[in-house]
Amino acid sequence: MSDDTELNYPSQTLVLLGWTGHGKSATGNSILGRKAFKSRASSSGVTTSCQLERTVLKDGQIINVIDTPGLFDFSSGMELIKKCLKLARDGIHAILVVFSVRSHFSQQQETELRSFQNFFGSKVTDYMIVVFSGGDELEANDETLEDYFGRECPQPLKEILTLCHNRYLLFDNKTRDRTEKAEQTHQLLSLVDSIMLQHRGQPYTDDTSIELWVESTLKEFTSRLEQKLAVEQAARLEAENNVQRISNDLFPKLVAQLEEAKEETDKLRKQLAEVELKLKEATSRLEQKLAEEQLARLEVEKNALKMSNDVTLKLAAQQEEAAKMSNDLTLKLATQQEEALKMSNDLTIKLAAQQQEAKKESDMICKRLVEVVENTTKGRQKCPFL
Repeated sequence: MSDDTELNYPSQTLVLLGWTGHGKSATGNSILGRKAFKSRASSSGVTTSCQLERTVLKDGQIINVIDTPGLFDFSSGMELIKKCLKLARDGIHAILVVFSVRSHFSQQQETELRSFQNFFGSKVTDYMIVVFSGGDELEANDETLEDYFGRECPQPLKEILTLCHNRYLLFDNKTRDRTEKAEQTHQLLSLVDSIMLQHRGQPYTDDTSIELWVESTLKEFTSRLEQKLAVEQAARLEAENNVQRISNDLFPKLVAQLEEAKEETDKLRKQLAEVELKLKEATSRLEQKLAEEQLARLEVEKNALKMSNDVTLKLAAQQEEAAKMSNDLTLKLATQQEEALKMSNDLTIKLAAQQQEAKKESDMICKRLVEVVENTTKGRQKCPFL
């Protein structure tokens, strides 16, 4: 509570409004400082009836918190909604509209927000505070409400924020930090104090517009259901008419088509039997031909093996004979080479002997010639005529 507030109220009543699953009950528990309302994620919601719980602040002020079964869900009936409003016997000091920053707004929810805005009017929005649940998620993503407004906040909600003079705050219903819990509750009650100062301490007590809004919205919801029911009934009647038309008009044709299909099936079965017989005969012929081909192949392989053995034996004999001839030729050639070498040696020796004899004869001839020359020379010296 604000220390500047001069008004002192023995009790204040806060009403929680919002869709199922947006954290109404969890926000109420945060305000009360204890788990007084059932709160968990559910497609059908936990709160099925109105519930009032209270807490006493340190300064003695009493805070009443009324949890509702989802005023925007229209599933509890008008009488239950009126009962929730009648719990605030001394009036409503603030209407807390709870939105979760984790949720995405559908087109239908935007329409309901506009309807809420139109039917409540400025008088109710003067008592309204918008509480955004899911502060832990924004903190985990290092984001602020301003980041959320620029990223996810739908236009109808922005318009409601404008109508309620931008009275909004962020709640972290999962925090265990006592200081943070106390601070966010203090901020909320400060906004409630500002509403009371604005209205000179007069709470909201006229619930006529609320009942009108609820009645109109329920009528609208009922009208949509009736329209859907009419569409479903028309579709069912059309389907029944189609079935009847098929029974009356198409059934004889279907019977005739079935008979034709049966005849066609019998014909196909007969053709299939003929084809199977021909296929069986062809298969038998092919199997017989295959057996003959296999026997012929075996005979060819047997003859080829025999011929291969004969050729191998003949080739081995020829190779052996060739080897023998090669050995004989090698020996003969070696003998001839040896004889030729011997003859060459004999010829060399004989030639050397002949050369030696020829040299001896040449030497004797030369010696005789020298002697003749010498004798001739001596005779000339003795002859006077020479």
